Amino acid sequence: MSTEKVLVVDDEPQIRRVMKSALTKQGYIVADARSGEEALDKLREERYDLIILDRNMPGMGGLAACRSIRASSDIGIIMLTVRKAEPDKIEALDAGADDYITKPFSMPEVLARVRANLRRLPLSPHKGPVVVAFDGVEVNLGSRHISIGGRDVRLTPKQFEVLHYLVANPNVAIPHIKILQAIWGPDYGDEVEYLHVVINQLRKKIERDPAKPRYILTEPWFGYRFQLPSSRS
Repeated sequence: MSTEKVLVVDDEPQIRRVMKSALTKQGYIVADARSGEEALDKLREERYDLIILDRNMPGMGGLAACRSIRASSDIGIIMLTVRKAEPDKIEALDAGADDYITKPFSMPEVLARVRANLRRLPLSPHKGPVVVAFDGVEVNLGSRHISIGGRDVRLTPKQFEVLHYLVANPNVAIPHIKILQAIWGPDYGDEVEYLHVVINQLRKKIERDPAKPRYILTEPWFGYRFQLPSSRS
């Protein structure tokens, strides 16, 4: 059982009822909203741990709501959509969503993805410093705080978890499947596009030249490696 708070945002009353009933039975505290505008109002009034957000709603759609939420919050976001095309999936992730579920869906799948997105990455078994600093970048793994040149940098939960995993295991090539299963869960090993999107987002935030990364390096056809610069005395 859990006490995390989940906000379900969908213009279809039946979807909201089914989601609310299933999540409540799992111990989650659940609220619902009928539109993107109402969701933003609720988020201003109360703190939630996760949002399940429908993409296609009248008024402010899910993508616009997702971008607005992400501009000021690192809350986990799962996007619901009836579309199956790969570009739509990438668009949702680029808007700031952490995950993506296509309607019609099964509740066991929804619950599994909720659990995966509420999961917070534990400290790596490779023990090391809680604060990692290099080239003006400071990553505090304990407080989940990132700064570059003294300027705070906001990361989404999944962006931080991927960065945390890479930083905690530096200078080694890590397979896509290992990163995906560590961050998203054991059923996500084939969702390589999720990882590509997050890596691109991270590079834009911490690399001086995202097109020529110095820290988050691609291991072709294999995975990624975090290249931690050598300390200079």
